[in-house]
Amino acid sequence: MKKYCFGADIGGTTVKLGLFDTEGNVLDKWEIKTYTENEGTAILPDIAAAILTKIEERKLNLEEIAGIGVGVPGPVSIDGIVPHTANLGWGYKEVTRELSERTGLPCKAGNDANVAALGEMWMGGAKGHKDVLLLTLGTGVGGGIIINGKILTGAHGAGGEVGHIHVEDNIEEHCGCGNQGCLEQFASATGIARLGREELAKSDEPSLLREGEVTAKAVFDALKAGDTLAERVVERFGKYLGTAISIMAGVLDPEVIVIGGGVSKAGEILLDYVRKYYRPYVYKSSRDTEFALAQLGNDAGIYGCAKLVLD
Repeated sequence: MKKYCFGADIGGTTVKLGLFDTEGNVLDKWEIKTYTENEGTAILPDIAAAILTKIEERKLNLEEIAGIGVGVPGPVSIDGIVPHTANLGWGYKEVTRELSERTGLPCKAGNDANVAALGEMWMGGAKGHKDVLLLTLGTGVGGGIIINGKILTGAHGAGGEVGHIHVEDNIEEHCGCGNQGCLEQFASATGIARLGREELAKSDEPSLLREGEVTAKAVFDALKAGDTLAERVVERFGKYLGTAISIMAGVLDPEVIVIGGGVSKAGEILLDYVRKYYRPYVYKSSRDTEFALAQLGNDAGIYGCAKLVLD
């Protein structure tokens, strides 16, 4: 009987690793550096070495281990093939095949935001639900979609790329994806900061945001202090995100919508502004869909990776 599994969440700076039992309890977690030099050739060998070292350290038998789940920042096909990843230096990479060959363990892979959604469904803010829409608001906007307990991967491994839904025509700046007017340009931490600078430039109105660097955290802190200019910024953010989620809900009809990422640390007040612009526009069957804040933080990925290999 299988007792353990590993999760490996690959980021551009570090790889987060976790050893779990099959009930979802994390037994150990640690990080290793992500070496992206030379087209990222060291990444998978380093992960394999770290896992094999942990197996030896814990005196585990390979027969007791269900396998390794891997999260990758980019599209991943259902058979674990990555066509490209900008942050890791990879071109075409057969992730699961290579990692299985290096460790002797079964391996499954998924997009990092998708596996984070799976983690939140398993042990976090969406626990107890099977149909989940997760949005992570960080430097960018990531998304993960779970339908009947399974990740929606899509034909090209790009299911859940909700940050690149088009929400605005009148913008000259390009998104990191190359398009213009993506949700990511308005609802990410960098997008909120840009909205803040735009509002500051429109008038000489007194604001706490004039006292230091304009960041998403500064905007929400000023809002909580009663700053009217910050409130206008958050209203704009809420309108972009709330209306975009209403469109997504019309397609997906999730049981719960989970908001995670660094911006979600603003707390319930963030959800208030999103709901304000979600409810009037969403199809009536989804009007009372539950909103929740993510609970697993930076560990959502390793939880989801572990769950991936158990399914």
